[in-house]
Amino acid sequence: MKNYSEDASRLYHIQVAPGEVGRYVILPGDPKRSAKIAQYFDGPALVADNREYVTYTGTLDGVKVSVTSTGIGGPSASIAMEELVRCGADTFVRIGTCGGMQTPVKSGDIVVATGAIRMEGTSREYAPIEFPAVADLEVTNALAAAAMATLGMLSISRHHDGASRINVGTFHGGTGRNVIPAEAELTVETRGSTTAINEYMEAEARRVCQAAADMYGCTFETRFMGSAGCIVCDEPLVDRTIEVLSQMEGVTKILRDIDFGGGEDVTTMMRDVQEHGGQVIELVFGMPLSAPHHNDYFDVDEEVIPLAIRIFTQLALTAGDWTK
Repeated sequence: MKNYSEDASRLYHIQVAPGEVGRYVILPGDPKRSAKIAQYFDGPALVADNREYVTYTGTLDGVKVSVTSTGIGGPSASIAMEELVRCGADTFVRIGTCGGMQTPVKSGDIVVATGAIRMEGTSREYAPIEFPAVADLEVTNALAAAAMATLGMLSISRHHDGASRINVGTFHGGTGRNVIPAEAELTVETRGSTTAINEYMEAEARRVCQAAADMYGCTFETRFMGSAGCIVCDEPLVDRTIEVLSQMEGVTKILRDIDFGGGEDVTTMMRDVQEHGGQVIELVFGMPLSAPHHNDYFDVDEEVIPLAIRIFTQLALTAGDWTK
């Protein structure tokens, strides 16, 4: 068929050239969803925007992936897939919304479809009506196992000894090296108010994922990215700090112990200092807040900053030997 594009290297309808998309392509219907999906890519870039076909390409865990909208119906979807194949794609995951007839399926539920009824006309041009429209079983099982693991991890019972939480950051499939990739990947973070509670959450998350894999005949592997445990401040340094603070103008109240929680960045740095023979303490300066952390309106009271600088300076000048 003749290519009527002004740029002959680009496919006529999707306006994408070979090499501009990854092997793995997500296919939403609505063109506006392409940009929303691409936000979860690393380094997303708009490749083309033509008719109902909007294409972005980026990476997930270092693997080149793309998203292309297909519009409504089978004919436009088949055009997109045929031209994407000519550009180098070979694996597609259709995502979107649809109406339902089964009352147990509620709005917002995630459905991993195993097959479809061929009551449209497009697929008859590719295969006889007797040929079933079923998804690849290995891909379906991998997605179902990952979805079950996500639900299970979010349902882990909390520890009675303190606060805990778990977050499933990303969930995607289609990064295998086979022609049809048979795997799905989750990135998970656990937290606990103590090292023991965090270890409990981590063990429960592994148990849930392994059980989900066993249910669907899948294998389960983990890759540990890092952790930050609890840190206890060095008492001699705490005593010395309180002595200095009690003599400084502007300090109205000193609390030796307070349960406020801390970030893993702080505990990681403190642990490194202790492992190298140093002493550590964490100082928290009280101030009114306009909004809680992780909120668009969060801000600090800058009038506290000069006092904090004077405190750190005085501690540095009078610290002496901070090594153990």
